[in-house]
Amino acid sequence: MKRRDFIKAGSLITIPVFINGFGTRLFASVIPVIPREYNNKVLVLIQLDGGNDTLNTVIPIEHYSSLSGLRGNILIPDNKVLKINDKTGLHPSLNSIKSLYDNGYVNIIRAAGYPNQNRSHFRSTDIWMSGSGAEKYETTGWLGRYFTLDHPDFPEDYPNDLIQYPFAVSLGSTASETCQGVKANYSIAVSDPKAVGELFEGEWDYTPPNCYGSQLNYVRDMVRQSNLYSGIVSSAYDKGNNLSTKYQSTNKLASDLKIVARLISGGLKTKVYVLRLGGFDTHSGQVDASDTTKGAHANLLQTLSEAIGAFHDDIKLLGIENQVLGMTFSEFGRQIRSNGSNGTDHGTAVDMFLFGSCVNPGITGNNPEIKANEEKGMGVTMQNDFRSVYSTILSYWFGLGQADTGNVLFGSFPGLNILSDCTTSSADHAISDNPEFFISPNPARNEINIIFSNTGICSGVNIFDETGQKVISIQENLINGSNSIFIPVSDLPTGIYFAKAIIGDRMITKKFIKM
Repeated sequence: MKRRDFIKAGSLITIPVFINGFGTRLFASVIPVIPREYNNKVLVLIQLDGGNDTLNTVIPIEHYSSLSGLRGNILIPDNKVLKINDKTGLHPSLNSIKSLYDNGYVNIIRAAGYPNQNRSHFRSTDIWMSGSGAEKYETTGWLGRYFTLDHPDFPEDYPNDLIQYPFAVSLGSTASETCQGVKANYSIAVSDPKAVGELFEGEWDYTPPNCYGSQLNYVRDMVRQSNLYSGIVSSAYDKGNNLSTKYQSTNKLASDLKIVARLISGGLKTKVYVLRLGGFDTHSGQVDASDTTKGAHANLLQTLSEAIGAFHDDIKLLGIENQVLGMTFSEFGRQIRSNGSNGTDHGTAVDMFLFGSCVNPGITGNNPEIKANEEKGMGVTMQNDFRSVYSTILSYWFGLGQADTGNVLFGSFPGLNILSDCTTSSADHAISDNPEFFISPNPARNEINIIFSNTGICSGVNIFDETGQKVISIQENLINGSNSIFIPVSDLPTGIYFAKAIIGDRMITKKFIKM
């Protein structure tokens, strides 16, 4: 039996996996080698559990007449929609997200999904969390594989003198499968960092030299790690702070995000936080029959919007906004046609919100095409593979190279123009149709990934050293639209370099450092 299966299925499964008892390991006497130094970037994932109705969340008002005939019993009235342009609007419960969008802190990724959409909650959730295709069954999560690249021996010898923090934190009672590795889950589950208590480690004078003994030793190590991580997380919480006054005590998601902000401000170097907001499986009662702007879905979106608004306000006041990227995801959207119970059934593609000071603001993709005679059961057609979103985050945000990103996602997926240069000021961080030009990782060792949107004619991308000498020239494989170009730089001497390109009528230059 594998250790992971033992922990899931064995009689000791009653050991808690949340703070007051969560699994990882004792400080090691041997310090492992870290291939790359992690940057300070943090990813906050919010899972909208149940399948969000994307057509009532981000409303394609240009197709309002068709929508009226297909889902008139749940459709938001035209005069209630929060319009972000002439073609698109938001649900009236999304005031805080609308405000963030208007100020350049939100990118809406339209119609994200995967080919051959599975409409089972369990299977589709597994696909999103594993980062695999619909035809593959994976036992590891996409972020678990990311952490495995540098820490394949985890949980053995962790935490240690170099890695004294959990790699990921799941808010709640269970660790997220997005962080599941081959040997163990890289995430700990935190329910209440204020209420820390130690698990009793018991008497372990002897363990039999057999399979049972091996598994028992593993559980013992999990208990020891639990006690260590409890103290580490609690210490960061005590050192941290919250400055925003926008959190509402009745909003559970806001309370969880408040914990995240406090842990980050307290110096916890955890890379990933995973949160959940359930209730989106709205087969019936999605809206109030007398007022479609109210109901279960409206309440959920208001909870989401106000929580994100308070969290962003907090991290700005704390001065950590450039460290934090937030993302929502759901296992699927809902069908285009509503049902007879003022609800919607399982669909296909779903919109995602990417939020933070480092997003490239605006809308990625187009409004879905809505035909007046859409067949029953049809969902929104996929525009963006969700693995392209993951690929962009791994490459640009976390600084992975092309080969490592491909290994994590079981293939190559084009990057999206959804992240921006955090060195820009708030005044510069406004929604614009001008092309942007980004480089990651920066500093770089082996290769850089240049991401840009070619809205005109690009003559090529050239790399210059500090003396103005051209050292690399890329003239091919440039397309009209989003480009993601990986350029090897391992042979370049250490120093400062400049990537330059003429896109349309603009000369764009970005500096990067070769380490």
